[in-house]
Amino acid sequence: MPVPAPNLYPDFNTIRLSHVCLNVKDLAASRTFYTEIIGLQITDESESHVYLRAMEERGHHCIILQKSDQPGTVEVMGFKTFDEADLDRAEAYFKGKGRPTSWVERPFQGRTLLTSDNMGIPLEFYHKMDRLAPIHQKYALYRGVKPLRIDHFNCFSHDVDASVDFYSDFGFRVTEYTEDDDSKKLWAAWMHRKGGVHDMAFTNGTGPRMHHVAFWVPTPLNIIDLLDLMATTGYVDNIERGPGRHGISNAFFLYVLDPDGHRIEIYCSDYQTVDPDLEPIKWDLQDPQRQTLWGAAAPESWFKHGTPFVGVDQKVSEIKASPIIAP
Repeated sequence: MPVPAPNLYPDFNTIRLSHVCLNVKDLAASRTFYTEIIGLQITDESESHVYLRAMEERGHHCIILQKSDQPGTVEVMGFKTFDEADLDRAEAYFKGKGRPTSWVERPFQGRTLLTSDNMGIPLEFYHKMDRLAPIHQKYALYRGVKPLRIDHFNCFSHDVDASVDFYSDFGFRVTEYTEDDDSKKLWAAWMHRKGGVHDMAFTNGTGPRMHHVAFWVPTPLNIIDLLDLMATTGYVDNIERGPGRHGISNAFFLYVLDPDGHRIEIYCSDYQTVDPDLEPIKWDLQDPQRQTLWGAAAPESWFKHGTPFVGVDQKVSEIKASPIIAP
């Protein structure tokens, strides 16, 4: 199926991804991982929640850790709109698509619309979030991998074509994609709003589930430092894949798992995609440089492990094609 043409004038204007709420078992253990190992900054905390931001972010939070009796699940993914009026337009849009909508109260956020995509992924949209003082030049605060900002989400979808159609309709643009030669269906696709390679990506598999959330870091050397830190502080088994350089996106990467199994990508050096007429790049599913430019295949866990969304049923993909998997 052809990649849909970009909708350059969508019904409402989404600026970028914003935040995700992760359900965790042991709030103290997760707090330690995200602050001392990853290096995020605490902006507020209670007995049930920890709010965190990265070093360049002025918004109150990009990660919410929520103590839950359903650990290893995702509560909601958040996006920021251009203005307040976009929230009302978004409500009308999602209602028109037959999706549930409600206005919810969220700490540190203004008016927030809760809805879901065509696969059931819970999404929330807001315009205003509490603004905090800049800390990007407070170098004494930098630790861990020195995360600068949240970069993207990647989700498993049992029907990537349907997911891409849905997000394309409200303004997400495809930058790169993989097509299954046998079925001519999309196996994976990368879509953006903010001018990088992706804000949201979809990978073929049992879904919907979150594959990973990614953080942008200054340089590949920060990733090497993180590996040394994890290997010597009891987290060596949490290192899943990498370091390496993706063929898709050209980004330098590392994948790690948090204490509840949420996959975190550490990511830098992708490319600019702001031109609205930029043509998407197509990759062969069997190209060994698709996953990793240097040819190293991903482990089986990378294609099978994901974290469910609370209360959302999953479906198995009908596509049988498989990329190269490491033995």
